Amino acid sequence: MNKSKKDMTLPPDLSGLSGTGPVRRHKPIYRDSLPPCNHACPAGENIQAWLALAQEGRNEEAWQSLIENNPMPAVHGRVCYHPCENSCNRAQVDQSVSIHAVERYLGDQALKNGWKPTWSATPSGKKVLIIGAGPSGLSCAWHLRRLGHQVEIHEAGPMAGGMMRFGIPAYRMPRDILDREIQQILDTGVTLKLNHKVEDVMAEKQRGGFDAVFMAIGAHLAKKVDIPAREAGKILDAVSYLDAVERGEAPKLGRRVAIYGGGNTAMDASRTARRLGAEEVMIIYRRDREHMPAHAFEADEAIEEGIKINWLRTIRQIDSDAMTIEEMEVDANGRPQPTGRFETLNADSLILALGQEVDLAVLKRIPGIVLHNDGVVDVDEHMMTSVSGIFAGGDMVPSERTVTIATGHGKKAARHIDGWLRNQPYSKPEPVPVMEYPGLHLWYNTDADAAHQPEITPEQREGFDEIIGGLTDAQARYEATRCYSCGNCFECDGCYGACPEGAVIKLGKGLRYRFDYTLCSGCAACFQQCPCHAIEMVAEEARK
Repeated sequence: MNKSKKDMTLPPDLSGLSGTGPVRRHKPIYRDSLPPCNHACPAGENIQAWLALAQEGRNEEAWQSLIENNPMPAVHGRVCYHPCENSCNRAQVDQSVSIHAVERYLGDQALKNGWKPTWSATPSGKKVLIIGAGPSGLSCAWHLRRLGHQVEIHEAGPMAGGMMRFGIPAYRMPRDILDREIQQILDTGVTLKLNHKVEDVMAEKQRGGFDAVFMAIGAHLAKKVDIPAREAGKILDAVSYLDAVERGEAPKLGRRVAIYGGGNTAMDASRTARRLGAEEVMIIYRRDREHMPAHAFEADEAIEEGIKINWLRTIRQIDSDAMTIEEMEVDANGRPQPTGRFETLNADSLILALGQEVDLAVLKRIPGIVLHNDGVVDVDEHMMTSVSGIFAGGDMVPSERTVTIATGHGKKAARHIDGWLRNQPYSKPEPVPVMEYPGLHLWYNTDADAAHQPEITPEQREGFDEIIGGLTDAQARYEATRCYSCGNCFECDGCYGACPEGAVIKLGKGLRYRFDYTLCSGCAACFQQCPCHAIEMVAEEARK
């Protein structure tokens, strides 16, 4: 690469940490830290562990490690916005490890090769009802089964998947991939009842003999907006539109389509309308690009496909096929303010993409349930509502609404439900320090850009075929080897080779090393040579 780099980490100041005189003042110890990618993952994946297996070519083992925390890697490798990569220390040197691409690769390999989850659990005799078959409900079901409980999912819709199916277009989330990963969850023994809307939670719980309930109802209701209309044309909401497209009942929108909103759903709706024949598609958004809720790459891809985005515009009035638009300007606080300048835009249809809400009508029949001031359910640190035995997660609780966060909620809830059922409350392990980039001792130059996934050109994106491809076998292994193993020993032999006293003892592959303190002088050469900072120098205990 011919571009400037940030300076590699300088050797640490060892003054006061080493001593080779007659009395050793400090000694080395092996101590693991938390990699920033693991720390940032909303699903709580042990990313570093499965990357280490993948770089050795042990792909099935890597997949088994991955699904211990996330049962849908092929799905998440496509739709997760990968905050893990935003935190990756490698970005300080060249480019983040393409974690999502390797995750997708492993998920796809499992489907291609028919790998089966390996796990065992003693049946608990307990039975849990899950309301909603979206990412949170499916994740909770998966983890509860692995903990030995019977699980039954009641889903109001005709298909499982929730917003993964009805909110994410097929060009981003192929339906065969989604269906097959959902089936893997059901194959563990989960019972799924479709077209089964729960009206009374407590009655359903009692009727089915359930010991606990996890509510995971998705945000399928569009937020309302009051826009004066003299003679309104065709107006519909983005959630309903995408739902209708998925069901094969897409409405005719006409030649010119406007989308009001600036989130990811607005981008999906606009790109879907374009694929279904709209000649001119425009997004109207009241703030500027810097403050849009959609991810930058979503807007980039929409623009590439010919979508026009009208930043700093808001709809003031609708009149048949015309809209009065007011220009806005952003104030010092980043909030849009009206300017009094107006223009007219013509459109045959208007799609409102102003956010979604959860239908909380089902909660009205639960005595003592407490709602949060955000209009969702209030839960405690155990994901339990104010009603004993009734838990909630995903879109139903205060949180950012993404597939991966919902998946993490499902896992967290499963652990707490298990603890509640066994009368042994689940306690999260004590946190360990996160190993940030300044702590690494990268004495070697490792510039190597990330592998790139193939992508269909904008000119070729006519239907709903997937637009981004997967990594090859060689690319996936290469990408996995780019991991620095931040904070955790990966047996590079740096400490073993650097020790002048022979005090580092190799224990065999996978067993790491130990220190022979009868030989160690405390010189800290091992500490300085450990690139991932898996060694600390600690003060020697006072000798009598």
